[in-house]
Amino acid sequence: MEEAIHADFALIEAHRADTLGNLVYCKTARNYNPQMAMAARHTIALVDEIVAPGELSPEEIITPHIFVQTLVLAPEAVK
Repeated sequence: MEEAIHADFALIEAHRADTLGNLVYCKTARNYNPQMAMAARHTIALVDEIVAPGELSPEEIITPHIFVQTLVLAPEAVK
């Protein structure tokens, strides 16, 4: 039996986030980013836009805020 992966840090990229840390992804970013956020002890999310709580639809949130500890705003033009 394989044991689960436990990372100390996960660096992930998301399209949008609210100030609580709920994440919305764009296109193929949904493939591994949610799983890495759940596997790490500390998740750092690089996001294009940060909005107020309640502005994201619950249907579009892929990673809930409980798995995200740090948000870093980096608009797409900077990347």
